[in-house]
Amino acid sequence: MDSGTYCLILRNRRCVVKVGAIDTISFPEGWHVYVGSAQGTAGLSRVKRHIRVASRGITAPRWHIDYLLVHPAFSLVAVACATTVDRESECTVAHRLGGAPVPGFGCSDCRCPSHLFYFTSNPEKTVISTFSTLDLSASIKTINKS
Repeated sequence: MDSGTYCLILRNRRCVVKVGAIDTISFPEGWHVYVGSAQGTAGLSRVKRHIRVASRGITAPRWHIDYLLVHPAFSLVAVACATTVDRESECTVAHRLGGAPVPGFGCSDCRCPSHLFYFTSNPEKTVISTFSTLDLSASIKTINKS
């Protein structure tokens, strides 16, 4: 399986979620994009796990994003993936994406302020444009039309 960088596009109702060691986070209604990296031996198959978690197939959260994927207020709408060879691509996409960062989310292994970003409207075009400006060819898959 190829290694790469991916973005999970989620839509949510207003809610409050307890997210592991980060504590409780209040989420406004809207859209969130989580930027992740799949550089290990399993590569982008990590995205398949996220989809299983979102379909409530896994209920024990392991990573920050899992807390949102299992929460009933959140719905995984689409996934964008690009084949990359370096770990820094995840952080580069996170820095360029825009949106309002959710402080400390998904970035415990780097120096980024966040890897989760809030948008008031569907950010799908922004995600694809961000990959494109970095000369990364991303494919996008719709998961749930919300």
